[in-house]
Amino acid sequence: MIAELCIASLVALSAGLMAWLLFQRIYDRLLYYRDAVSEATASKFTELFLFVDLDRYIYLYVAVLVFLPLLFAFLSGYWMVGFLTFLALLGAPYLTLQYMIKRRIKKFEQQLPDALIMISGSLKAGASLAIALDNLIRESPNPLRQEFSLLVRERKLGVDMDQALDNMEKRLPIEGLAMALSAIRISREVGGNLAATLDSLAESLRRKLTMEGKIASLTAQGKMQGIVMSCLPILLMVALMRLEPEAMGKMFTTKLGWAVLLIIVSMQLLGFLTINKITNIDV
Repeated sequence: MIAELCIASLVALSAGLMAWLLFQRIYDRLLYYRDAVSEATASKFTELFLFVDLDRYIYLYVAVLVFLPLLFAFLSGYWMVGFLTFLALLGAPYLTLQYMIKRRIKKFEQQLPDALIMISGSLKAGASLAIALDNLIRESPNPLRQEFSLLVRERKLGVDMDQALDNMEKRLPIEGLAMALSAIRISREVGGNLAATLDSLAESLRRKLTMEGKIASLTAQGKMQGIVMSCLPILLMVALMRLEPEAMGKMFTTKLGWAVLLIIVSMQLLGFLTINKITNIDV
């Protein structure tokens, strides 16, 4: 009896030690993942000139990630709905952040021709490039003012002009901006009429933006059709779940139903990506 008790105690102690080591391992990985996500998120927020409390942001996101799928599963009565909600929420912060970055870059690209005209006007009036940039910062809206302000601050802190231009080009991967910065570099190295070059580049960018606007107007209907056709099966599924819950319940409670649901989601996703690829015309 004593031997069996000792063996049981050793087994329990070993199991507890293994569980504790496993918990420590998982906890360390979670801390590493949190730090990595915080660093990446802080970098992206900095690019957007957004300054938020990352700890509060992460805790709020984890709370939403836990409770919202449970709420949807409870209201619908199907755990699969909660699982799909959980999967959707996993990618929501990344997609939202990427959308904000793209929108900011698009807005900067729309403001760039006017900025080049302003710099060219200052240069024609006899001002230096530094004074022209200061004038641009005072009279321009965000995000253009923020980006050029960062460029000027880097120069005042002693960063080489070429390095400051490279940093700006990395932050904003825009073809028109890259050409403008290249013109500035060439002008600083070998001279030339920078004002005329910027005027010509601004006119070309205006024509490009006009063409992109026309294409966006012509393809807007196709993009909307893709969104409607992608959302229509989901709406029909919700309606049928309300009208025939017993029949639709088999889709979420049987293996055959899960297979059909997977095929539906895959085909809808492929259809949406195909329509988006067709209507997304790069100029």
